Amino acid sequence: MAFLPFTRPQIDEPTIAAVADVLRSGWITSGPQVKAFEAELSEYCGGRAVRSFSSGTAALEIALRLARVGPGTEVITTPLSWVATANVVLAVGARPVFVDIDPATRNIDLARAEAAIGPATRAIIPVDLAGLPVDRTRLNDLARRCGLRVIEDAAQSFGASWDGRRIGSFGDFVCFSFHANKNITCAEGGAIVLPDAAQAAECELWRLQGVRRSGEDGMEVDFAGEKANLTDLAACIGRGQLKRLEEFTARRRQLARRYFEQLRPEWQLELPPRDFQCSNWHMFQVLLPPGADRGRFIQAMRAQDIGIGVHYPAMHLFSLYRGMGWQRGQFPHAERAGAAIVTLPLFPAMADEDVERVCAALPRALAEART
Repeated sequence: MAFLPFTRPQIDEPTIAAVADVLRSGWITSGPQVKAFEAELSEYCGGRAVRSFSSGTAALEIALRLARVGPGTEVITTPLSWVATANVVLAVGARPVFVDIDPATRNIDLARAEAAIGPATRAIIPVDLAGLPVDRTRLNDLARRCGLRVIEDAAQSFGASWDGRRIGSFGDFVCFSFHANKNITCAEGGAIVLPDAAQAAECELWRLQGVRRSGEDGMEVDFAGEKANLTDLAACIGRGQLKRLEEFTARRRQLARRYFEQLRPEWQLELPPRDFQCSNWHMFQVLLPPGADRGRFIQAMRAQDIGIGVHYPAMHLFSLYRGMGWQRGQFPHAERAGAAIVTLPLFPAMADEDVERVCAALPRALAEART
């Protein structure tokens, strides 16, 4: 039986042919494909200005810079995310301030976030874990009342919505990722949806070394920007993927429903919220039962040709952040989730039978994880 990974990108033949055309064109770095992709993303986001980047990480970092977050400031965020969420705060010279998650949604607890606001707090980075959006109504109300910038880490929630509105069509800075494991991919890539179209020019400077060009040969540099531009090859893949977003999202929701039908209470797995309105079902994550060894569980599933992901360990327990004073026991909900969470296979090309195959393998793997 073929190995079933926890995710796999689905690139169709028309997109592959389009990439070949870009290669033949001789223009493979940022060019017409990037401009077209940004225009299509803008249309998807209700006409807001969008600029693309080489990664979602670059998008987050540059959004912080555009929001004037820097040395002497603090940014509130969740410890349950890919470590880039906090690393970018360090990259701009600011300090990440972690607060615990809501155990029901596994997203940042906004009440705890409000309690953590201090004189140096400049911004908040909420993370839409597994594609389930943070409560945007409460989030934006909090930001307005407390004078905070919001840098949405929507890396996992492209195609999700809140209160009937697409993520990206409203809000402050909204940052997407188009990494290989995301719901649509550029192989690698990202984007910022900007709160003010006037910031687009500054955004372009940040992503390409701060270089300003004029005339045929004029060049000036006012500040040290970065090298974070998207290539035309990547943008071409993204354009093909964007056309299939609704199809992909619908299929992910079907597969998630199938999991809920197949998973059994006696397995004692802690399931994600049953959200079929807002979430894009980027991942289907469960928490293993108390006493189960995650490493043994992963090995046991792999022995049955099924791949399992871990998204994510609680990042404040990494040595980098322990060295800044964060300690075990500060965020018990995030620590519990980070130690027990596993990502089951879910991607659009899966068949219903693949979900049944995963669920059939679970009892044996759980038994081995408890020994």
